Amino acid sequence: MPLPAPKHLRPRGHHFYGLSLGSILLCIALWLRAKTIGEDERANAERRALFVGLWPPMFWLIGDTVRRSERRGRRGRRR
Repeated sequence: MPLPAPKHLRPRGHHFYGLSLGSILLCIALWLRAKTIGEDERANAERRALFVGLWPPMFWLIGDTVRRSERRGRRGRRR
């Protein structure tokens, strides 16, 4: 059974929110880049941008879940 990570090394909810916003920016950058390359590679570049565009909701929901578990942990320690 693996040992839990030390508290200062655990990802926090705001880390995943940042990843979500960063992946939105990455998607926009990839989409803009797709507009500047040739027709042969454009379809693959657009698919890559769309794939990255699916990440933000996933990271946001993971951040919400981590934030909720952090709150539950704080409530349990107060009692």
